[in-house]
Amino acid sequence: MLDHIGLPVCDFARSRAFYAATLAPLGLSVVMEVSAQETGAGAHAGFGQGGKPFFWIGSTVGSSRTQAPETHVHVAFAAESRTQVDAFHAAALAAGGRDNGAPGLRPHYHPHYYGAFILDPDGHNIEAVCHHPA
Repeated sequence: MLDHIGLPVCDFARSRAFYAATLAPLGLSVVMEVSAQETGAGAHAGFGQGGKPFFWIGSTVGSSRTQAPETHVHVAFAAESRTQVDAFHAAALAAGGRDNGAPGLRPHYHPHYYGAFILDPDGHNIEAVCHHPA
């Protein structure tokens, strides 16, 4: 079982704003931040709920890149309803994400698999999924 996961980002402020907007429909927000001064390296923000961060982003230190190449990283967030999946997708697009699969059923996974996929500013494939019947 995973406790938390972290992704590198090229532009910390841009990605922090993107994830704050994108994850809000799922009830997630920044619950902890660690500055570059505190780590001696890059800044980090932990998103979660109930005071527990489980999804972290961190600035890439020493990189001159301003845009990362698309990656093979895939993170799926559990949604409580199909409405949350729809809201996640809309919020991600409004925050600058790129569509990577509109909200809808994916019956090839199972009959009630309702998901939406976006690419974040660094090309990470981020999903919200609901496994409950409509």
